[in-house]
Amino acid sequence: MILNSDIQLNQRSYYEASVQRDACLPPLDSDVRADVVVVGAGFSGLSAAIECAKRGLSVIVLEADRICSGASGRNGGQAIVGYASGQRPFEDQLTSAQSRMAWEMSLESVDLIDERIAEFGIACDREFGYLYVAESARKARALEADMREMETKWGLKSEFVSGAATRSYIDSPLYQAAAYEKRSGHLHPLKYGLGLARAAQSLGVRIFERSPVVGLQRGTPLVAKTTKGSVTASFGVLAGNCTLPEFGPQVAPEIAARIMPVGTYIIGTAPLDAALCKRLIPSNAAVCDNNFVLDYYRFSADQRMLFGGRVSYSARTPANLQAVMSQRMGKVFPDLAQVPVEYVWGGFVDISMNRAPDFGRLGSNLYYLQGFSGHGVAITGLAGRVVAQALCGQAERFDVFAQLKHHKFPGGAMFRTPSLVIGMAYHQLMDLF
Repeated sequence: MILNSDIQLNQRSYYEASVQRDACLPPLDSDVRADVVVVGAGFSGLSAAIECAKRGLSVIVLEADRICSGASGRNGGQAIVGYASGQRPFEDQLTSAQSRMAWEMSLESVDLIDERIAEFGIACDREFGYLYVAESARKARALEADMREMETKWGLKSEFVSGAATRSYIDSPLYQAAAYEKRSGHLHPLKYGLGLARAAQSLGVRIFERSPVVGLQRGTPLVAKTTKGSVTASFGVLAGNCTLPEFGPQVAPEIAARIMPVGTYIIGTAPLDAALCKRLIPSNAAVCDNNFVLDYYRFSADQRMLFGGRVSYSARTPANLQAVMSQRMGKVFPDLAQVPVEYVWGGFVDISMNRAPDFGRLGSNLYYLQGFSGHGVAITGLAGRVVAQALCGQAERFDVFAQLKHHKFPGGAMFRTPSLVIGMAYHQLMDLF
């Protein structure tokens, strides 16, 4: 999602600059029929389309802008096992068997990326390896405890180091501990997303760009309406996340308040010396700290540092963004304090109150997928698979997520943003200790 104030940032995206898009697909300008209509051509919508088409269903995808023009094509590219919420919501609300199933599905979501890369020949700079890092002694203890639990309870093996040994994993003076695991990794998200779109089209899926859904007539069948056409379908999948109410406020208002758009921003440096990259992050892993307001970063295939963070809950681009981000990058890696920054971009991810995915039904034939909360590179693929299984009559896995209780953000439309800004300020203060 990109708001009007962020148009300039959107034009400077490294991802857009490093791909060659096909010509824009035509918008929907007639009344058509399909078995399934999918709203949104990001990762989750394209994944749902692929999975439905593989099951013999005819599918139409309606995209308000361009394929993967929102969070799917603008994120940090980190493909991570697990959920932003951790396992706690699943353990607290579901049976032990369902909680275990949720964990296993998170592993499947990472494997699914590589299955699709292999099946459809998607070149997207795929790399394996992930580093979790901690800035303070308190955060280091928390990281060690978390990784020990992940191995003991869920079988995720990692290498934990602290003190001086940390520098052998990441050459930064900032961190007191690090944990390295090989199941997660990173990729070029826009290359991957465009590859998914080509895969969907190869299976017979019809995609219409510049076709926002402005109205939805529910029932059997349901009718998704654009400004110039409509799709009549037996099933619908809403995969627009936080852009859905922006283009069609009355399409699904009952789920809009269950997620919140959070701004996050990335800078991309000029290409760096290969030896420097190897010294700073020897494994070429993606990196993320365990602060509430976190930094995340990695090297691109052409050896640029892509450094992300600086979240905003106010929907406004932070002032002096490039300077602030460069300063933070220089604190992490003093060697990069003076390197040129060639790209600055931002966008919005959808978060749920408890940071767990929010999947569900609105009636018997309308499904929604949202609330990926920063873990969408991997989990969106799984979302598309389980929703396709559900509408084909196999709902057990979908219902693991659908049974989770989610709450609306407090404060209503007027006050929930100020409330979140205050909450973020509190957590930023806590990160200092």
